[in-house]
Amino acid sequence: MIVTMIVICEVGFWVLLAAGLAARYLLRMPRTGAALLLCEPLLEVVLLVVTAIDLRNGAEPSWTHGLAALYIGYTAGHGHRTVKWLDGHAAHRFGGAPRPAGPPEYGMARARHEGAVWLGTVVAAAVASVLLLAASWYVGDASRTGPLHAWIFQAWRVTGIHGVIALTYLVFPRRAPKRAERDGGGGEGEAREDREPVRAER
Repeated sequence: MIVTMIVICEVGFWVLLAAGLAARYLLRMPRTGAALLLCEPLLEVVLLVVTAIDLRNGAEPSWTHGLAALYIGYTAGHGHRTVKWLDGHAAHRFGGAPRPAGPPEYGMARARHEGAVWLGTVVAAAVASVLLLAASWYVGDASRTGPLHAWIFQAWRVTGIHGVIALTYLVFPRRAPKRAERDGGGGEGEAREDREPVRAER
């Protein structure tokens, strides 16, 4: 049942997102569009309530409950960024707004971007951990809550890996490629002249 609810919430997320953007930019109803987008968090509330009821009814804590907590955490940490990105592109495509700038590619600007994305993962892991700890307390039986605690470890393990990847952009910043000189390319010309006699000898 929990997996089914996760699928329903994921489908509902994209349906509400599409409906909200369509109302805002195609139907020119910005308030209705904003209201639909604000309904997104209600999906996570429904999933949380269903998970709590499932545990309350005596369901054995399992990976499905951990997955539900991670899903809610991911939405909390990265959902807003996803909505903002799609809203910017919809505004450009249907509202005449300028094309949204993509993420920076080089230097410290890219490092800051990757750091901000990693902070979203930290928020996701923190929210998931709080929910899993609350679920463990709710069950009240340490012998049954092992799978929930395992998901907490996995959440922070993924966060650590993501943090290392983000750190590489700070320690080894990507450098913009140098533009080729446009002053006649003297170096290449000299190289060609040096090679001419060699071709003649052959």
